[in-house]
Amino acid sequence: MRLSFSPPHTHHCHYHYHYPIRFHHSTRMDAPTRKDKVIVIMGATGSGKSRLSVDLATLFPFSEIINSDKMQVYRGLDITTNKIPFYQRRGVPHHLLGDVEPSLPEFSPSDFRRRAADTIADITRRKKLPILVGGSNSFVHALLVQRFDPEFNVFDDVSSSSSSSPSSFELRYKCCFLWVDISFPVLLEYLLKRVDDMVDSGMVDELAQFFDPDAANRTGFGLRKAIGVPEFDRFFKEYPPGQGREGKDPMRERAYQEAVRAIKDNTCKLAKRQIGKILRLQSAGWDLRRIDATEAFRAVLTSDSHGGSDAWERQVLQPSVNIVKRFLME
Repeated sequence: MRLSFSPPHTHHCHYHYHYPIRFHHSTRMDAPTRKDKVIVIMGATGSGKSRLSVDLATLFPFSEIINSDKMQVYRGLDITTNKIPFYQRRGVPHHLLGDVEPSLPEFSPSDFRRRAADTIADITRRKKLPILVGGSNSFVHALLVQRFDPEFNVFDDVSSSSSSSPSSFELRYKCCFLWVDISFPVLLEYLLKRVDDMVDSGMVDELAQFFDPDAANRTGFGLRKAIGVPEFDRFFKEYPPGQGREGKDPMRERAYQEAVRAIKDNTCKLAKRQIGKILRLQSAGWDLRRIDATEAFRAVLTSDSHGGSDAWERQVLQPSVNIVKRFLME
């Protein structure tokens, strides 16, 4: 499920911003190089990052979005990986979203660092503003730090003493960090509902088409790591797609519900891990501006779409707009 908010109210957000981005490309070899500006939207899975990125790109119409979700970079499983649908992108260019062929070797943080850096360079060369959005903090860290060591996991608690080195977190871009946060109990309730909505939207049929009996017997890599794939691989091995059974089968229904429950459990665990990594980056000195979206999500859970839209605009969108405006004028 995506946030079912309507677009920003026209009587509040009738404006477009045309603040000039201060691009810096030195022509002197000895002149200091100024860093390109990047908006970075972070948050746990399901926290509304994609929605905020499109809202901002619509209000700042010189923006382009770069996906930093490690499952959404792959082509396919659009429902399972929760890619933002085309109609919700509102014409905003999106990069690294469904661009990678899933049969290729795993798309690593190093791969993302190289591809996303090239994309940022292209966007800024065209005097546009890059907006980086996604929940894979290993990708975000790999891209943004000045010096990246692919053999070293800065989020590994075992190496926490050395990973606190400033060199691990020094940034190579001038970043404006927006952290969309939600009260954890409210987020968990929303995630459980979102999984149910994904199932209703055809996720199981999508997974059935993706099912590969041979691959299901091996450790997953790439897109096969997406939450939903391993959980339903186990189900499909027992009850292969296309071999439906007549009447009710209690054991099949039980296995089906166990697969859905496992998706819910693993999604909630993912959200907890993502928040932990965000707090790690914040403690390392990244200037994350926390945006509290709890009220908007609470309204959505009570089926108050109008109240959700009002709360989103008041507590999420408008504070984010103000932060970005100041950042672009620096």
